[in-house]
Parts: sequence; structure tokens; C-alpha cells
Amino acid sequence: MNWRDHITVDPEICHGKACITGTRVLVTTVLDNLASGLDPDEISKSYPSVSREAVHAAISYAAALANERVVSMEK
Repeated sequence: MNWRDHITVDPEICHGKACITGTRVLVTTVLDNLASGLDPDEISKSYPSVSREAVHAAISYAAALANERVVSMEK
């Protein structure tokens, strides 16, 4: 799975913060929910526009950032 298919950064949406594509749900919101112990199904129930795949994409995006390298948003 390519996280770029599920994560968008657009300066016109949420001040340019990473969001789940097609929503205004921040990646940090998804990650905070995971850190609080929610599983992907619970997050999808709380945010119906966020699929399980998008939750996993948020994790992949965070992992890429944790590698301390520049992450390109281009496909």
C-alpha cells in the first residue's frame, strides 16, 4: 500500500497539515487515537470518512517521517 494514495498536504486545507485525502481529518488525529488505544475499526466508526486503509496509511506516513528524511508528497 502506498500511503500517498491516502494522505494529502494542501496549503488550502487544514493550514497545510497532513490530512486523510478527501477529508479534514488530520493524520495526527488518527495517530493520537491509535496512541490512545483505539483500533482501526474504532477510528473508522468515529470518523466514517476514514477507512481502515487510511488508518494504516497514517501509520506508514508516520514511519516514513520517523526515518528523519525528506518525504516527497509526489506520486
